Amino acid sequence: MNHLEDDVPAVGAAHTRPRVEGEREEQILDTTVRLLVDLGYDRLTLDAVAADAHASKATLYRRWRGKAELVVDAVTRAKRCPEPVDVDSGSLRGDLMAVACNAGGLTDDVPLSVLAGLMSAMHHDADLERAFRERFLAPRIDVLDAVFERARKRGEIEAGVDIQLLFDVLPGMVLHRRLIMGGSVDDDFIARIIDGVLLPAAHRTEPVSRRSTTNPGREL
Repeated sequence: MNHLEDDVPAVGAAHTRPRVEGEREEQILDTTVRLLVDLGYDRLTLDAVAADAHASKATLYRRWRGKAELVVDAVTRAKRCPEPVDVDSGSLRGDLMAVACNAGGLTDDVPLSVLAGLMSAMHHDADLERAFRERFLAPRIDVLDAVFERARKRGEIEAGVDIQLLFDVLPGMVLHRRLIMGGSVDDDFIARIIDGVLLPAAHRTEPVSRRSTTNPGREL
């Protein structure tokens, strides 16, 4: 399907088109988030974004291949939420706090209605799911991979611990808190997850129930 019709430049001319960047890009991203809140993902169109941002659809396509990419960038960047930065603090706790609580982390306040709408839309929109994985999840996964690999080499994660489960705990609990419980996520909540769940799990190689049954004499 040709989204641009007469606005599409000739083949080979794409590299000559001016980029949409700086203040103009931020204006389009902010407009997209506002319309997402008002309309939801399914009802949002590039025509609506272009009209509200006083831009042409051709301008949007100079920067994004379609609605899915624009929306994912809007959610992550219009809220001033850049890609997380990998900070080597010297400890697993410090690294996780830095990744989760600094800019681009898990405490950024994206509207709940937007998050819920995107989660729902990804079930039936392959372009959105692909854009979300490539443009949002992939850089964050790379950072967390580096964090857990450093921790493993430092001996902060016991041999036999399922690192994939550790990997899923923090974002999983944050999403549950925000989407299911409707609660807020701040630095204190992140610290409670890390100290109360993640770090103990990093040093546990078997379930608590199994440990208790192997040492019955220690039970009261």
